[in-house]
Amino acid sequence: MKTLDLVFLWHMHQPDYRDHGDTASEGEFMLPWVYLHAMKDYTDMAAHLERHPGIKCVVNLVPVLLDQIDDYCGQFAGGHFRDPLLRMLSTPDLGTISEGERNLLLGTCFRSNHTTMLAPFPQYKRLHELYQMLTAQGEGACRYLSAEYFSDLVTWYHLAWCGETERRRNPLIARLMSQGEGYDADDRRQLLASIGEMISGLIPRWRALAARGQVELSSTPQTHPLAPLLLDFRVARESVPDAPLPYAAAYPGGRTRVRAHIDAAQASHARHFGVAPAGMWPAEGAISTEFVGHLAGAGCRWIASGEGVLRNSLKASGIDDPRAAYHPWRLDQAPGLTLFFRDERLSDLIGFDYAKWHGRDAAQHLVQQLKAILDSAGPDEHPVVSIILDGENAWEHFPYNGYYFFDDLYGLLAEHPDIRTTTYAELLAREMPPAATTLPRLTAGSWVYGTLSTWIGDEAKNRGWDLLCEAKQSCDRVLASGRLDAAQVAAVEKQLAICESSDWFWWFGDYNPSAAVASFDGLYRRNLARLYRLLQLEPPASLATPICAGSETATGGSMRRVTASHS
Repeated sequence: MKTLDLVFLWHMHQPDYRDHGDTASEGEFMLPWVYLHAMKDYTDMAAHLERHPGIKCVVNLVPVLLDQIDDYCGQFAGGHFRDPLLRMLSTPDLGTISEGERNLLLGTCFRSNHTTMLAPFPQYKRLHELYQMLTAQGEGACRYLSAEYFSDLVTWYHLAWCGETERRRNPLIARLMSQGEGYDADDRRQLLASIGEMISGLIPRWRALAARGQVELSSTPQTHPLAPLLLDFRVARESVPDAPLPYAAAYPGGRTRVRAHIDAAQASHARHFGVAPAGMWPAEGAISTEFVGHLAGAGCRWIASGEGVLRNSLKASGIDDPRAAYHPWRLDQAPGLTLFFRDERLSDLIGFDYAKWHGRDAAQHLVQQLKAILDSAGPDEHPVVSIILDGENAWEHFPYNGYYFFDDLYGLLAEHPDIRTTTYAELLAREMPPAATTLPRLTAGSWVYGTLSTWIGDEAKNRGWDLLCEAKQSCDRVLASGRLDAAQVAAVEKQLAICESSDWFWWFGDYNPSAAVASFDGLYRRNLARLYRLLQLEPPASLATPICAGSETATGGSMRRVTASHS
């Protein structure tokens, strides 16, 4: 009897939202998405698996995310909050907060999917309607809002960001949601303590799921760098031949930096979960021949990437195989490493379409699509299907944060006789693992359109790279001089890794909301400025100028946007 192996890979990532660039706000969280997604999505995703012990999957936890979760655990343990939103939730008397803090709450506490996270709650919706009515009357009208209004607002925002499983499990959250209004300092204190318990228990929950063999935990190089570009800017032209490149010919010392990111990720994973990861999801699924070789050299047994990369690679060799993603691959330049590729259509159905469906209809449809893949397989074909997407951003578009969709999907899959969920490590450990085909050549690209154009190739992105290259050259000169001690060198290398994150370059571009671009533009330049100061150098004047035109007038921020093929 033929069977289909299904691997879910849920990728959990948030960039470093801490302001490392200004000594006056050292370590201050500029955006709250790490702990909000921890409350809503990382807890829910663990709970879905706990309810369905027959389902297996891969969960990819990026080290820079784990570091920030650790940071929040420390804040809750010490009671000193460097996240301004948590500071407001913990403030006993909201009647004493400043005008800036009032504006922070008004500018932040309606930032969510209003259809699924505001409209279902009449009291929260009423707070928003009152805010809209006052803002229509002029800038100063909101000054009349009371401390009681802000207490209800900050409470409701956190209740709206609680995961559906937490609402069903936690009596405090259920009571507060039923209460609906009139929240006092004690209500907020209890909610704050409950949030602390959720976040502090998160990594142990994932560790327990891995220990019982239900989940394989994988990683990504330390701060989520676009490693193929750190190694060679020119690989961008393998998929986009006329792509404009930065003025700098190459990123200085890229090979050393890529190895450092891989080594740091393996050490972080071992520190959190007791063992090094067997495999990695490269940042943005971005790979090149040289980078895959580095991963193989570091002992990675598997990696995964986007189907567009596989399609472009096969096209370059004159191969057209519509079922190419349904089996593993290998590269001669990366011995011992197996490559898997994401099924774009099925992954994007979950990421973009199924939120509009009834949960059971969506679950049944996905299972039918998988059965069709199996039914059309040849007599000697054993399909391996990879469904890979972000483990946080899609669910706010689903009713009840996807609770019923996952309940139905995992339930159907657990009972299906011909489809079995598994992990990449388990596949490779079988007595007869699925046969891997040699890929004649690899065309560098990512899971976004199969190219690297989201991170390089336009004026703003290239300028961001040039600023980073200039800073790295200064870094190399100072480190070579030997004038910094070991602690200072470690601080420089940590800050450099933050500046090398792919997320900065993802946000540069007029296709993103201007407020979000402004936040990331400013934070990136402050991080570069801090790198210079750690080198005991004066930051160049060029860092005072926004990278993206118009971003100097925008304010606020947003979470990582979900885009086509970038779930």
